[in-house]
Amino acid sequence: MSTELLRAALEAAERGRHVFPLRPGDKRPALHGEAHCPGTGDCAGGHRKWEQRATTDPDRIRRAWSAASFNVGIATGPSGLLVVDLDMPKRKSIKGTEGTPSGVTTFMALCERAGQAVPATYRTRTASGGEHLYFTAPSGIRLSNTAGALAPLVDTRAWGGYVVAAGSTLPSGNYTVIDARPVAPLPAWLLEALRPSERPAQSLRLALPKHGNRAAETALERETELVATAKEGRREAQLFESARKVARFVGWGDLTRQEVEQAFQMAGESAGLPASQCRSTLRSVLNWSLRNCRPREAT
Repeated sequence: MSTELLRAALEAAERGRHVFPLRPGDKRPALHGEAHCPGTGDCAGGHRKWEQRATTDPDRIRRAWSAASFNVGIATGPSGLLVVDLDMPKRKSIKGTEGTPSGVTTFMALCERAGQAVPATYRTRTASGGEHLYFTAPSGIRLSNTAGALAPLVDTRAWGGYVVAAGSTLPSGNYTVIDARPVAPLPAWLLEALRPSERPAQSLRLALPKHGNRAAETALERETELVATAKEGRREAQLFESARKVARFVGWGDLTRQEVEQAFQMAGESAGLPASQCRSTLRSVLNWSLRNCRPREAT
């Protein structure tokens, strides 16, 4: 165990940042994947990903970091953060990439074009020499990750993303604080550039299966409608809950897994969830639910 890394995790948690362990000397999560989920502890109700397991609980953090010298990951969404990631050009040795400006440079140019000063906020330097600018995310808007949407080598991390915390170390260098001032609110002009475009409401038309089991058909119709009409900030949780309720009918042979996945995938995307997020959530909840499905007569 590294006392420095444990301290970094605890200090981040004290600031309300939800942390989880990364592999020692690496940026990848140290938590088990879905394929090797034991179905116990945090995952007793179904596999939970790093974003769901990130915590500010100091006792949980001490237990986790007592096992190894884990680097510290910060789950940006649960932490109420949006982090602007200013990256460095990759593989400078490739012909034609010499002189490519860094994310710091392109972000400064972006601010200049917008007629804005570079925001003053909590800032860290990454192991590669890039920078992370931390902002508090606005309430009522669920921002997702972006890659190059603002400018070249300027990415953002929000819901579905994480950053490596200061105090972590890689073979290429350390993550350090270069501006320790409090985290500033996300500037309005950046929010406007990142705000997801509003899609016109569309009625959901699902070709629901007809197997003669009215209870199964009614449950699938009702639960997919709940997913399709779920409000922002509630959509993934509703998808998880609704798919879990319908999964028993798959285990009992009343519905096929393929048609249930297809129906919920359409409902989730209709609500505004990314397709990859729908697939991941559905795979996780259905795998767990089918492993633990009780016989019909036991319900």
